[in-house]
Amino acid sequence: MKLPTNTALVIIDVQRAIDEAFWSKHGPRNNPDAEHKMVAVLKHWRDTKRPVFHIRHDSVHADSTYAPGAETHAFKPEVMPLADEEIIGKTANSAFIETKLKQMLRDQGIDHVVMMGVITNNSVEATVRHAGNLGFTTYLIEDACFTFAFLDYSGTLRSAQEVHDMSLANMDGEYCQVIKAAQVLHV
Repeated sequence: MKLPTNTALVIIDVQRAIDEAFWSKHGPRNNPDAEHKMVAVLKHWRDTKRPVFHIRHDSVHADSTYAPGAETHAFKPEVMPLADEEIIGKTANSAFIETKLKQMLRDQGIDHVVMMGVITNNSVEATVRHAGNLGFTTYLIEDACFTFAFLDYSGTLRSAQEVHDMSLANMDGEYCQVIKAAQVLHV
């Protein structure tokens, strides 16, 4: 896969909060190796000196697992930002709402973004859709994302893989191109 050298990697909400039992109340997550894929992609991005943006969810709800000040608000060790990497806090699901992400990407001449993170059908999907609508050429690494089992609108329990797959179907071809980690490890 050939990407411009200034293609940005955007890592969404990979914080310790995601490991809290609250998230798996309906069943286990999918992609149990997602963090390993994230590590490999992040290492590759750093080795090739490409721009990295870490998105951090800063919940406005004090009882949230993502609330600033809580131990679970911290980034997971696997994707801990380096001093020269951008950290962008957000309070909404999309990393573009009331943040400087769009302007920072534009200021650096970046028009291609590769995204990974959590939760596939929430902040990842919202950010990917937003990026696509803003005109960024967007790629989503599906095996470096995960979600959890969830009740659908009719009350039917859907497995984490079903939720993940439906979210990918919502995005692929319209807002982004869904890819595998192996595809970007050879850029």
